Amino acid sequence: MAERSFSASHLPGFTVVALAVFTMLYVPIFILVANSFAVTYSASLWDGLTLDWYAKAWENEAVQSATLRSLVIALSASIIATFCATMAALGTTRRRAFKGQTLIYVMINQPLMVPEIVTAVALLIFFASIKVATGYQGLGYLIAAHSAFCIPFAYLPIRARLEGMDLSLETAAADLYASPWMTFRRVTLPILAPGIIAGAMLAFVISLDDVVITEFVKSGGQDTLPTYMMGQLRRAMTPEVNAISSVLLVLTVLLLTAFFFLTRKND
Repeated sequence: MAERSFSASHLPGFTVVALAVFTMLYVPIFILVANSFAVTYSASLWDGLTLDWYAKAWENEAVQSATLRSLVIALSASIIATFCATMAALGTTRRRAFKGQTLIYVMINQPLMVPEIVTAVALLIFFASIKVATGYQGLGYLIAAHSAFCIPFAYLPIRARLEGMDLSLETAAADLYASPWMTFRRVTLPILAPGIIAGAMLAFVISLDDVVITEFVKSGGQDTLPTYMMGQLRRAMTPEVNAISSVLLVLTVLLLTAFFFLTRKND
């Protein structure tokens, strides 16, 4: 009698549980997007479609300011985090195993393991002392905080790309008298580029959507788009907030889709 391989889909109730999970995950999102096109404020009364809420959000100066600030912070943080993550990935993969390597992995991925609220409180205390000493209150603190938090998100795809590279290509370049810098620029970097781009996009998305760290670190008048939306929700839930959320959802899905295609393994 042939031995049957185990499959979770054959377990009793698997289909019911899977449908329930997908329903709880995606139905609220569909409701949010639908309500962003509603004519009235009421979530229980549907009386037609409109794009007015998108237009009002687009014309709202506070939304414009928060959006621009979010993009500046996310772009700056993704660049810094990706650069640091690339250097860290090269330093931990393109060499022989060494004592303390596991500890370095743990330190790099610390933001992924520690609750975000702990990181936010620690950054608040650290930056507060710097603010008192220097008097500087600019966006530099938010950029630094987001960069530190995003490093492990950029590091993981870059490291995975490096570990999947064929070392014989770099060895061949060295045999052809290429300098280490020439080998890196002409061989390693082009092959690593998809991983770097994927890490940068993931870091950008994480920074753009962050609320907890931003709420603790920001100074007065430095609302990002997520913290602005949270402030609006404390007053009243309006379709304008739904419209902003829908746009963020579309942007996130597009970036994550690009991330998937960049990181998937080709035959």
